[in-house]
Amino acid sequence: MRFPFLRTSLAVGLSLASSTLLANGLSLNEQSASGAGTAFAGRASSALDASTVFGNPGGLSKLEGKQVSGGFAVVKANVDINHVDSNAPGTNKGDMVPLANVPFAFFAMPINEKWNFGLGMYVPFGLISDYEKSFQGSSHGQYSKVAVITVQPTLSYKVTDRIAVGFGPTLNKIDGKLTNTLVTRGMGTGKDTLINIKGDDTALGYNIGLMVDLSEQTTWGVTYHSKVDYTLKGRTKVYNAPLPINGEYKATLDFITPESLDTSITHKLDDQWTLHGGLTWTRWSRLAAIAAKNKGVAIPQFGTLKEELNWHNTWSYSMGASYQVNPQWILRSGFALDQSPTTNQHRTVRIPVGHRKILALGAGWQASENLTLDMAYAYIRENKASVNHKAGALASPAYHAQYRNSAHGFTGQATWRF
Repeated sequence: MRFPFLRTSLAVGLSLASSTLLANGLSLNEQSASGAGTAFAGRASSALDASTVFGNPGGLSKLEGKQVSGGFAVVKANVDINHVDSNAPGTNKGDMVPLANVPFAFFAMPINEKWNFGLGMYVPFGLISDYEKSFQGSSHGQYSKVAVITVQPTLSYKVTDRIAVGFGPTLNKIDGKLTNTLVTRGMGTGKDTLINIKGDDTALGYNIGLMVDLSEQTTWGVTYHSKVDYTLKGRTKVYNAPLPINGEYKATLDFITPESLDTSITHKLDDQWTLHGGLTWTRWSRLAAIAAKNKGVAIPQFGTLKEELNWHNTWSYSMGASYQVNPQWILRSGFALDQSPTTNQHRTVRIPVGHRKILALGAGWQASENLTLDMAYAYIRENKASVNHKAGALASPAYHAQYRNSAHGFTGQATWRF
């Protein structure tokens, strides 16, 4: 006998490494307010402040003096669920993404004329979704919260006056929690089954970047963010199940956050106008399937649990511009198209994302000789996306619905130079 509700909980829930914020799939883009104003167009070819530690490590060679840069993003998401088809009891309010905030902080300093050092702390992946307790599709996912926090020390080297490279190892900490509620109250237990899962791990990766001044006006850059291999260790708790599987089990899950390649170009038209264009490739096909292993399970079928995701690689495209109003103020705008890594056939209620359009506006204010304040606003709108969960063997009714997602994102940042 198969138990798809536990398979989904372990294989998907423990592995989720992000949320539906300003990047698609499982990724986050909230590492810079100065970059957010152009929808991150030009991120790999511009060194606006110390956040270039993430955007392009080679950009450290373009910064002067020491500086500290930090801030956070706040995202308010809206989820509409329509055209529901399921025989499970419950509701479909759709308000399943709480107000989220994402912090970041960076430091940069020169070592000598050739070498620069940087240090970054940011959140490249994170997920939070919280459906109402009576959610009709709760057997396929009800509550999920996962966060990845990264620390990245970085060195850059100026090869020539026009070419710089940078490299930084990343120390990544992932942990999360997931719950499912299954419709089993009519199977002799009198209550629905509750599944509670926790897991965490720490793993290494790296970022590497190249930045080239093609001319006095034009800069090209490319950044590679490596994959990170995790083996999450945690536990699964099962309550009120109608079969002899109640209890707590040790669980492990091998999971890879995919690599990405970000390339962009920045062209300065004159003293006021600067144009940006960007292209990012992400290898989401690494999430074709996820296998979780449980220890001490009485029923052999729970020894190895496998979830087929069948995600595919994606491209995102962005373009933007900045306008220097005067020495104190700069205005920014940008537009991005971001592909979804999943399809109607494989999309889940945990990450019901569709193809995404992002419109961004931003501004930077030179408040003093040492202090710069940056702010950005983004409106995110997704195409209609269908979720199609088939019925499982136990307390897991079919669930079909159409999602329409949108969000408002606000990012603020302060940079202090000394």
